[in-house]
Amino acid sequence: MDVLDRAELGFPKSLPEFQELFPDDAACAGFLEKARWPNGFTCPHCQKTGEPSRIKSRPTVLTCRQCRRQSTLMSGTVMERSHTPLSTWFWAAYLVISQTNGMSAAQFQRQLGLSRYETAFGLLHKLRAAMVRPNQDRIGGLPGQHVEIDETWIGGRTRGEGRGVHHKVLVACAVEVRHRKNGTAQALRKGGRYAGRVRLVVVSDRSANQLGGFVGSVVTPGTRLVTDDWTGYAGLRARGYDHNAIATRGRPEVSEEFLPIVHLVFSNLKTWLSGTHHGVSPRHLQAYLNEFTFRFNRRFYPFNAFRSLLGIAAEVSSPTLNELYSGDWQHPTYSRCMR
Repeated sequence: MDVLDRAELGFPKSLPEFQELFPDDAACAGFLEKARWPNGFTCPHCQKTGEPSRIKSRPTVLTCRQCRRQSTLMSGTVMERSHTPLSTWFWAAYLVISQTNGMSAAQFQRQLGLSRYETAFGLLHKLRAAMVRPNQDRIGGLPGQHVEIDETWIGGRTRGEGRGVHHKVLVACAVEVRHRKNGTAQALRKGGRYAGRVRLVVVSDRSANQLGGFVGSVVTPGTRLVTDDWTGYAGLRARGYDHNAIATRGRPEVSEEFLPIVHLVFSNLKTWLSGTHHGVSPRHLQAYLNEFTFRFNRRFYPFNAFRSLLGIAAEVSSPTLNELYSGDWQHPTYSRCMR
């Protein structure tokens, strides 16, 4: 897991530690420089590696001693073209990661003292763009474990548009099922099973093409899979998986026995979306799924994940406000075929 990488980068475990590690923009710039170039500054223009010249009043600007050209720490990152101080970006990343339930844009605006809601909204979505690693690995593939697969509808009821009309969004989920050690206090809960890593993606329908493509992109071939007996999963064995289809027939006790973990993930997801955000736009739902996944997969390393987020943020691009509001920006997923 990436939270265990980059041990040379410190991470704060409390607000006093955060203030001690990052008292100003210069301290934040030093951390970001190590995150971007762990082996030393490499000029993006001439590709030479070495100690750059620095401007004391502008800590985010580095000058290559070889070609004499300037580079900014924020270029090529989610912070590019931002006028927000670097220290505010670090506060934002820390608040998003350290809060168990995340933060709504309105609460985020109050906590950071931002004058405009749009600024808070944009900052959060830029950080969410850094919550999917470009080289994301597939889950499963471990002996003695299996992966549960299911799908659910996200969204509220639609009123006044006719019977049976809704604007809900279909979300597919794959979650690793792990087993607790015997003798622990939690071993009796759900048969000693608990959730490992999770993957959540918006899909357009329940067809074999969409669901099979989702599974193929996020789960390691050869993994033992447990699903219900929906026909959209019928081709998984042909894709190289050890597929076990359970005939639930609408009986909740069967689902609780064979698919308890994926349903628990769905329950937590819906509670978070309605409780923290009071519902989200279908256009941006994937971004919220990415945030939920990022925090869920790192729930055992909540503060260590701070450097994980900033490490990814230093390598990926992010949307502008115009791209967010126009719908031109495609939120990253674990599967190109889902777009």
